[in-house]
Amino acid sequence: MPRNQPSPDVPARRWVSLDDAAAYVSVSPLTIRRRIADGSLTGYRLGRSRTIRIDLDELDEMLRPIPVGGGVGA
Repeated sequence: MPRNQPSPDVPARRWVSLDDAAAYVSVSPLTIRRRIADGSLTGYRLGRSRTIRIDLDELDEMLRPIPVGGGVGA
């Protein structure tokens, strides 16, 4: 298999910039930076690059549905 081809058994990661990740979930880039700092989201760099990349699949896993019903008076 050529070196530049991803393995068919491993799903391709969806890498985006910090700003694009923030836009994807409608939050500020600072919020994404905070999630990286608190360890709830992983930021990635390649080599000495200062550019931070986010895996959208990991960001999708952070999203959770809001429970419906069962509140006071229900």
